[in-house]
Amino acid sequence: MPLPRLAVTAGEPAGIGPELLIRLAATSLAASLVAIADRHVLERAAMRCGLRIELTDDDGSVQTERQPGTLRLRHTPLAVDEVPGRPDPRNARHVLDTLTEAADGCIAGRYDAVVTAPLQKSSINDAGIPFSGHTEFFAERAHADVVMMLASPELRVALVTTHLPLAAVSAAITTEALTRTLRIVHAELRRKFGIAEPRIAVLGLNPHAGESGYLGREEIDTLIPALDVLRGEGMHLLGPVPADTAFVPALRHHYDAVLAMYHDQALPVLKSEAFDRTVNLTLGLPFIRTSVDHGTALDLAGTGQADPASLIAAACMAMDLVARSKASA
Repeated sequence: MPLPRLAVTAGEPAGIGPELLIRLAATSLAASLVAIADRHVLERAAMRCGLRIELTDDDGSVQTERQPGTLRLRHTPLAVDEVPGRPDPRNARHVLDTLTEAADGCIAGRYDAVVTAPLQKSSINDAGIPFSGHTEFFAERAHADVVMMLASPELRVALVTTHLPLAAVSAAITTEALTRTLRIVHAELRRKFGIAEPRIAVLGLNPHAGESGYLGREEIDTLIPALDVLRGEGMHLLGPVPADTAFVPALRHHYDAVLAMYHDQALPVLKSEAFDRTVNLTLGLPFIRTSVDHGTALDLAGTGQADPASLIAAACMAMDLVARSKASA
């Protein structure tokens, strides 16, 4: 039986991404792993990790088995050699080239999914290229409306806003944004996760979900009217739910996913519980994309000590989503 073809990007070459990719290749994961990276970066990462990895240029052929320690490669050259822990803006174009190959390859059917290692957004911006993250890049490349979700085995959390200053969040919580986000989350819970009737807990923006307007009117003026319209369309929505009680373990069986209003409203809960098992995925794309839930860890880069658990979890989730997609086709 053909193995799923996973394109795996190495992310920031001066970060821990190349070492994580090497450690992923060393596992017995039953997937055809295609690294989109610079060959020499991976060879140096393997040396730092004390692992022998067989790199083979990817010819697009079907694999029915993969031996641990083997990795197919789509060579994408660096501009300058990496120095672990010190991102170089001259390599920004290289990083974007790896993402472009991954996205375009998935759209063209060369890969079944893309799994991304962490990148350094500041280094890309320092190169004079406006860049806000993987999620936004893939959305633009695929011309898709997308939603960021982080998921562990116990909890799924989607976001209305992602990388915004806190002062800008309230203005970004509009009826249109809520409606668009909830429709995508609802559809993807059905399509990607096989949940026939998704139940989504929607967090309030303010403490105590606004306390009947005394702590803010966003719930009254925006959230409740938007949720009522979507309930009329048949969606099962809980809330607005106060964020300080939504994650109580006894309440979690009431919902399949949580919609948070902003990045740090819910993600600290998820990461504190399951940092090494949490996966970042992009909903709404015409292909499957998963990622680690952490950054480039520049202080660990070059030591060979970085923990690959989140990248392994991301690859495993990508495989599960690919299998479900093919089974329902």
